[in-house]
Formats: sequence, C-alpha cells, structure tokens
Amino acid sequence: MKDPRIDQLAERLIHYSIALQPGEKLLIEVEGVEIPLAQALIRHAYAVGGRPFVTLRHHTLMRELFKGITLEQVQAMAGWDKRRMEAMQAFIGIRAGDNLSEWADLPDGQLAVYRTHYTKPVHLEQRVAHTRWCVLRYPNAAMAQQAGMSLEGFEDFYFAVCTLDYQKLSWAMDPLQQLMAETDQVHIVGPGTDLRFSLSGMPAVKCDGRLNIPDGEIFSAPLRESVQGTIRYNVPALYQGFTYEAIALKFRDGRVIQAEANDTQRLAAILDTDPGARYIGEFALGVNPYILQPMKDTLFDEKIQGSFHFTPGSCYDDCPNGNHSAIHWDLVCIQRPEYGGGEIYFDGKLVCRDGRFVLPELQALNPENLIGAQTTT
Repeated sequence: MKDPRIDQLAERLIHYSIALQPGEKLLIEVEGVEIPLAQALIRHAYAVGGRPFVTLRHHTLMRELFKGITLEQVQAMAGWDKRRMEAMQAFIGIRAGDNLSEWADLPDGQLAVYRTHYTKPVHLEQRVAHTRWCVLRYPNAAMAQQAGMSLEGFEDFYFAVCTLDYQKLSWAMDPLQQLMAETDQVHIVGPGTDLRFSLSGMPAVKCDGRLNIPDGEIFSAPLRESVQGTIRYNVPALYQGFTYEAIALKFRDGRVIQAEANDTQRLAAILDTDPGARYIGEFALGVNPYILQPMKDTLFDEKIQGSFHFTPGSCYDDCPNGNHSAIHWDLVCIQRPEYGGGEIYFDGKLVCRDGRFVLPELQALNPENLIGAQTTT
C-alpha cells in the first residue's frame, strides 16, 4: 500500500522547495534502493511541465570502486557529472543507504581524492552555486536503528519533521535573521566551550525548507581569521562511515591549532585535506522544534532545537568569508540543559540561554510556539 505522506512530501518538494517551472530540468539523485519518493517526484515534475532525470548510486558498489580508484578516474567522473549538472536548473538528492558505515574501512587517502576532485567541483562549486537544490533522507530500517527507534516510529517522526509548515517557520525566523545580519561580535560559552568570533558585514541566511528537508536553521559565516578560543561538540558525527565523538577544537586567528576526538589521527587527516579545512566556513543556529535528539545524520542533527553548528571547511556563496575547501563538515553542539547548557551572546547581549531564545522578538522560535505547525498542503 502506498503511503500518502510520500506523495504529500514530493508535492511540497517540487512546488515549494525547488519551485520547479515548466521546461526546467531536474536531476533526481538516489543513493540506495529506496525509490518510492523518487517515483512520486518524477510524477509531480511531469505534472508541472518539468523534465526529470534520474541517477542511482549504491554505496556498496561505490565502496568497491573506491578500493582501487585513481585520480584519473575521479577526474573523469567529475568531468562527466559536472557537465550534466551544468545543464540542470534544479536538483533533489535522496540519501537512503542501507549501511551507513559502508565506507568506514576505506583508506582516507582514497576518500580525500574523491572529496577534492569529485565532490568539490560537482557539488560544492556547481550544484550548490548554480541550481535550486534540496537534499533529504528517506526513512528506512538503517536510519531507524541509528536513531534508536522502531521503523514505524521513525517514519512517523520523519514525516512530522519533513511536513512541518516551513512557511510559518520562515516568518518566525525573520527577526533572528535580521539580528544576525546586524551582529559584529559573537561569544559562545558552555562545557568545554569559550569561543569568540566576528560576523561583521556577513549576511544571514534562512534555511526554511527550500534547500534541505528537514530544515530549520539560520546560518552565517565568521570572518575567517576572527575565530579564537575552544569548542567541545557534544553530538556524535558520522562522516564517511566513521562515527566521531567528543570532538574538541582550539582556534588561534581562525585556524584549528589543536584537535582531539575518539580517533584524533583520523580527525587530523580530515582537517589536513587542504588548507581551508582548518578554518570555519559556517556558523548556524538550529530551530526545528521536532528534532530534539541526535541521530548521527547531519541533515537532522544540524537542525536540532537549541543547538548551533560550527563548520570546518568551505563557506557558502551566500555567506562568502573567503574560505575554500573540499570539505564542509557541520559539527553540532546542543545547549539545552540536559546536554550541559550554555549561552550565546551577540555584541554582549544574551540571545540564547540553555537552548532557548530570551529576547522578546525571538520568542516565536521557541518550540512551544512552533509545535503543531503542520500543513496539509
């Protein structure tokens, strides 16, 4: 039996997230074997006069390919796929691998070649900058297990999060977006964290369901050399098959000068991918009221209510702080009381305490004012 929520989600993705127009080309990229959402997307794309194209990627086959892949192969793949991406006006990526750790035992050198010579030109430089794109997960048993939930329970959670009324959330974000855009100095404190940086002159961008599903964050970027101090992240981070825990970074003049984690050597290899990997490309606040617990999935974890993320690697073109890298790694810290609490100050003014907004103009973003913000369209 078809789940009607899949069709509802597909309709929102086509009409709201990427706003596909007649005659426009849409690339639907599916990682894994879960295809019902892709089918629904194709139907809705045709219904608005769009031209859908589909790519299927399988993590197990890619793992076998990576074992012996050469720089020449990666560059050839990137050349073909970048040319195809250049022909697209829109992109939807569905991530649904059966084994989320399928690449965990691959040599980091091989993955670094892929990050630098495929991911960077095809996705960071072409897709992100030149298409209307949206990336999302698709619920399956692997994700449910990772979240510590039954499949049925996870599906209910997934569709509640993904069909949030993002227009209502967007309106609630407006005052925070304006405040961030006007802020110079940011000071963040918490367990293991005493961090200072400047946002002077940088824009602030709302993520309100048009680029990612689930969504719910406002991001900017620190001035590249302004970051000083320490941060200890408290959300595990699954990156290319390996789970990093208790990541702690120390900054001097914007650069990571000290790093530790449950595998410090592996962490150092990522930060040494290129010079930009040791600088920060994004600072963001998570505000999705339905996402409260980490599940080692960045698309969900970076939107956790009462969290912020501080991202080693490349900046976005929307907030260009001059940092460029083959990586963009959203690392998350939750500041709600059960995770140790914390405070965020903008220009000396307390904005968040223990994950709650304290300024009157930001009260609409606290979860009790957003829960129930569901849409039936």
